[in-house]
Amino acid sequence: MTDVAAFIKQVARGKHGSEHLSRDDARRAFAALLAPDADPLQLGAFLIAQRIKGETSQELVGFVEATRQSMPNHETIQAFKGAVDLPCYAGKRRAAHAYLVAALQARDAGIPVFVHGVSHISGRTTAWQVLQHESIQQVHTLQDAAQCMHEEGMVYMDLADISPDLCRIYQLRNRLGVRTFANTVARLLNPLQCSGQLNGFFHTPYAQYMAEANIGLQQARSLIFMGAEGEPELYADRQKVAVLQEHDAMHNLQFSDAGFPAYPRNAIEPLADMMHHFQAMKQHPTDAEQARIARMFQAFRWASGVHIEEQPYA
Repeated sequence: MTDVAAFIKQVARGKHGSEHLSRDDARRAFAALLAPDADPLQLGAFLIAQRIKGETSQELVGFVEATRQSMPNHETIQAFKGAVDLPCYAGKRRAAHAYLVAALQARDAGIPVFVHGVSHISGRTTAWQVLQHESIQQVHTLQDAAQCMHEEGMVYMDLADISPDLCRIYQLRNRLGVRTFANTVARLLNPLQCSGQLNGFFHTPYAQYMAEANIGLQQARSLIFMGAEGEPELYADRQKVAVLQEHDAMHNLQFSDAGFPAYPRNAIEPLADMMHHFQAMKQHPTDAEQARIARMFQAFRWASGVHIEEQPYA
């Protein structure tokens, strides 16, 4: 039986006393806490202690490994070569989803795209709320997801179906009052083991942590970047932070100012207006919107490995 209290003691001893967990200890600790009968007091303590201490890339690898081991039928999934994993866990409220326009274009170009996230985020429009109007199927098992990817080129799956245990912890955010590492684990999960991953984040330090974690998880290639509103969408006007990861190598990318208007600051309300903006972007994008779509489409091509010689930041 895993002694979770010992791991909590290690990570929760304050600013100068806390110690990071090894990859194996992180996996063991989180495997115990993912169990439906885990002590809720220990779970909350561990989540908050990690929030204060800050998780390392090796801890993230252990957390992802524990989650994968708990996923229904994950051991039967074969790596999906040439496909792109697209984790969408932030939602948008200030501009329509240019990255989803690019994802649809990638699918039409023969690049399979696996979209996963949560179906509802208060005050934001999620990827699924957009994709359900684009005739994209939502499936409930990884086997059905793989089959749908082969047949239709694109599919959506909710975290509640991918990993009910992780989703339960992910949803504690409102009760705890702060974001936990469960959000980052969901983004790194890559449930279908796609060859490429496009992963957006909001807070700058996660670029290095997530890229290093992907190396530990033997991810073939990923582009990890500060995304528009935290979603996997590159900016058109500038790009503050981006890391290109290929196997064991990482490269910090530099983006020059393209001269487009800054990303919108005001929210679009209500949801129906966001749908209208998305359709308008698909059919008649502005120059700035087209630049975001084009940059993301190039990133999909690179991540798929079909056009590996191309760089998504050119």
